[in-house]
Amino acid sequence: MKIKPLQIVAHIILIIGVLLMVLPIWISFASSTHENVSILTEGMRFTLGDQFSRNYNEVLNEKGGWSEEVTAAKMFINSFIMALGIATLKVAISAMSAYALVYYRFKLAVPIFWLIFITLLVPLEVRIFPSYKIVSDLGLTNSYTGLILPLVASATATFFFRQFYKTIPDELLESAKLDGANAWSFFIDFLVPLSKTMIAAMFIFMFVYGYSQYLWPLIMTTAEEYWTVVMGMKIIYTESYEGVALPRTAERFAYIILYPSSSGSALVIRIASVVFVTTDSNNFR
Repeated sequence: MKIKPLQIVAHIILIIGVLLMVLPIWISFASSTHENVSILTEGMRFTLGDQFSRNYNEVLNEKGGWSEEVTAAKMFINSFIMALGIATLKVAISAMSAYALVYYRFKLAVPIFWLIFITLLVPLEVRIFPSYKIVSDLGLTNSYTGLILPLVASATATFFFRQFYKTIPDELLESAKLDGANAWSFFIDFLVPLSKTMIAAMFIFMFVYGYSQYLWPLIMTTAEEYWTVVMGMKIIYTESYEGVALPRTAERFAYIILYPSSSGSALVIRIASVVFVTTDSNNFR
């Protein structure tokens, strides 16, 4: 098969773009395998060092916090549970609410949609205090339920699902009715399979959104056992060295590498996309 010059140019641009994004992550990873003193005196490193096991073991298993009991591994688990719960519930609720707005005929459908859409302009920081008041009165502080439930409503996902459902032809609904499908079976058997790409995209966005939360867990948790990884990034990095505060630079880089929403998942996605595209030239249009 003859490869077109435009295909070669497109692949070269894609590879260069990925390399530019991966290079900072590689430098962070390489620097995380050196000693703190070496990085402070000689700068960030491009080659691997011999402190990989020590640095990453300290990041994952060293106890810290006010009680000296919480570990980064525990905070990673907390962040994963929070992000998974938020992403799953956001996608499920948004898909069903968009389905109701598009396929159910009722007078207030349009005003309700615009009311949901307007909430896109209201960030969490604006409603943080009333949200905390409600969760506190319900006794959900210091719990996974309190971390997840207040963040599951998503105007963004509802808007995108609604716009996607509106592109589906009405003939599909009529055909489903002729086959004896009711409202629920039409949603499960027809719309959900057609929405796989949208569901996957929204799940990734919402997972990263939940994983990266800082302000909400900071307000909602006073018990260290519910601390998230983002909260831990600001408390785990200084140690006493001969009476002077020595920044634990190598451990900081290790923490960044282990922090999926900032580097790990992005690196995997970028490498996977390059491998897929460059190994199958038929994907280029």
